[in-house]
Amino acid sequence: MTIRLVFGRPLPGTVGETRRVVHVFEAPTGDEVPERLTALCGLSFGAGELERLDALRGMPCESCLHRTPTPDPELIDGVAEPRR
Repeated sequence: MTIRLVFGRPLPGTVGETRRVVHVFEAPTGDEVPERLTALCGLSFGAGELERLDALRGMPCESCLHRTPTPDPELIDGVAEPRR
């Protein structure tokens, strides 16, 4: 199964600077936008609390990284099609 991941960190002023770490989220599926997003570490964020990042940059949340699924090595090189 393929899981899309997105990255985000709390906006300036919503938490202290030392807590503005980059969290990992499963991308929402479907057409509806959820009221809250929950990071892999379990922290939950509402509208206007996150800045979305196009890549992992900045200090990562270690708990999120620990819980991030390991990629399928065949998909990394583009050798195989995603499993259905």
